[in-house]
Amino acid sequence: MLDAEIGGASTGFHYNPQYNMRRASGRPDVYRTQFGSLSADEYLAPMLQPPQRNDHNIARRLSRNSFLIPPQTFSRQGTDDLKDKREESGYCFGILIVLSYFLVVITFPLSLCVCLKVVQEYERAVIFRLGRILENGARGPGLFFILPCVDTYSKVDLRTVTFDVPPQEILTKDSVTVAVDAVVYFRIFNSVISITNVEDAAKSTKLLAATTLRNVLGTKTLHEILAERDKIDNVIQTSLDEATDPWGVKVERVEVKDVRLPVALQKAMAAEAEASRDARAKFIAAEGEMKASRGLKEAADIINQSPIAMQLRYLQTLTQIAAEKNSTIVFPIPIELLQAVAPNRR
Repeated sequence: MLDAEIGGASTGFHYNPQYNMRRASGRPDVYRTQFGSLSADEYLAPMLQPPQRNDHNIARRLSRNSFLIPPQTFSRQGTDDLKDKREESGYCFGILIVLSYFLVVITFPLSLCVCLKVVQEYERAVIFRLGRILENGARGPGLFFILPCVDTYSKVDLRTVTFDVPPQEILTKDSVTVAVDAVVYFRIFNSVISITNVEDAAKSTKLLAATTLRNVLGTKTLHEILAERDKIDNVIQTSLDEATDPWGVKVERVEVKDVRLPVALQKAMAAEAEASRDARAKFIAAEGEMKASRGLKEAADIINQSPIAMQLRYLQTLTQIAAEKNSTIVFPIPIELLQAVAPNRR
């Protein structure tokens, strides 16, 4: 078994050596086979891509596995064998369905208890008939019919679900170890691929959320984690939504809840904050003393320039002393007498 290469890149699909596929000279995208020329577009055209969010034919494609097996990967003999096997399985499939309907008829009306099922408005039922998804895809809401023995179904809840991401020990970009937890809101937008593409969509989303949280926060510094939570939430939500899209899961919101620091780091940060507050208080006190000294100097200059102002201040002080109801006796001395005794200074 060999790989076909198109334009120098491997397609990843195998084919039988009976094709005897060779590149045509001068035409790197055209291949020669024993059945004729085969271009790259013709080789890949019948192969469909994996199901996407807006694909409305997912159930039909899943039931036929059309996106898994490219038709050109088989030789003519291999294709005939595959057709024969499909025809045989189709006959068995039809016989079992007929027998199931016959069982429903002969056990009517007791069979209605087994055949009729109900799903709620917020639920969908994905029905498998002999291992294949029915072409109509998911059923619901309301009443739907299943055949006993050949049909199985799985209920899918379409409501928004929340879960807590366990605390993750993360080493930040500036080499600080923090414990961070988060909460994630998600819902299933496609019930079919949420059953066929992943075993447990909720569990897988939870594990992926923990990994994404560690990866994103590992590229941030502690200051960025504390100051840019909204931006970090959006980055994690976008990354999770893109990763869970093939599972039929829509991540609606991610919120980082708590960022817990080590005890030693908390004490260091508290001491740093306290020192910063003390320095700020001392600066404010010094600034106040400086302003007060400037005010006293200006007042002294004004009083020195006006003797009457000094006399008024003297009388105001005497009034305050007399109003305090104490036994202090003050003998006022005229300021002129003091000025005559003291030398005259300017």
